[in-house]
Amino acid sequence: MNALAAKPEAASSPGARPSADVRWIEIDEAHDGQRLDNFLLGQLKGVPKSHVYRIVRSGEVRVDKGRAQPDQRLRIGQVVRIPPVRTAEPDAPAAVPPSEFPVLWEDDALIAIDKPSGVAVHGGSGVSFGVIEQLRAARPQAKLLELVHRIDRETSGVLLVAKKRSALTAMHDAMREGRVRKRYLAIARGDWAGPPRALRYPLHKYLTGEGERRVRVQDGGQAAGTWVRALQRLVHPRFGPFTLVQADLETGRTHQIRVHLAHVGHPLAGDEKYGDFELNKALEKEGHKRMYLHAFQVSFRHPADGTEVCLEAPVPASFARFAGACGA
Repeated sequence: MNALAAKPEAASSPGARPSADVRWIEIDEAHDGQRLDNFLLGQLKGVPKSHVYRIVRSGEVRVDKGRAQPDQRLRIGQVVRIPPVRTAEPDAPAAVPPSEFPVLWEDDALIAIDKPSGVAVHGGSGVSFGVIEQLRAARPQAKLLELVHRIDRETSGVLLVAKKRSALTAMHDAMREGRVRKRYLAIARGDWAGPPRALRYPLHKYLTGEGERRVRVQDGGQAAGTWVRALQRLVHPRFGPFTLVQADLETGRTHQIRVHLAHVGHPLAGDEKYGDFELNKALEKEGHKRMYLHAFQVSFRHPADGTEVCLEAPVPASFARFAGACGA
């Protein structure tokens, strides 16, 4: 990214720390295809989102000297004018330990990581950092590392990271259009009897009284579909029947598999939000502490050349150990 010549202007909004100069920034490959609002949020750390949108609407932000919209996609070589703004004094950033994760596949556009259970994909909601921050710290030379999608902290398995903006936008388009296929393995409470079954129940996101994000089945919620097939009946000597199931996503809503299975009476073993809490405590005492959901397989056409890619993450030892305790 190249910072071009700038001349001083007065600060445009109240705040704690004024930035004295207008900045002109030329868009490079790392930001090609990025939305203007997301680009500005990355450049103006500490500036409230509402103020970023305000300076775009007012015309203070320019792209190639013209007015722009927040959702405008930027292109290589365009020049963005960013006015001086006031920002809050930043807190000292928490040190992020660099870490590489098991790589299932990598090329110039994408990385596929085998994410462990218990590790968040990004910082926030009480978590200082996650996979993406640790990966950036481990690869400081990388021009771009961005999450293509997210999986829950308690879920293990395939996680895609983009190394190019063009790959990120192409993969997001593919996901919106249903061209990315995701398959999960899960251990659910009880006997899952009968043939494969589609669970199509609308999902509504809400906050608990403590401010925790949750999801429930509710009319008027977002359409959601999960195709579930029983793979193997399991019986624990103390806790009775479980079923190893395969869950294929028709949509990719928050907590979708967990909520759908709980809604039909088969909550995931180890699910602390939607599961059987007494069962989970008993399992933990026997050394089985995790949520038994694993992002086993992701399939898609490569954003660069259209070749079919199918990636699989091996079943974790903790997952196999509990299945073994149930006679698998």
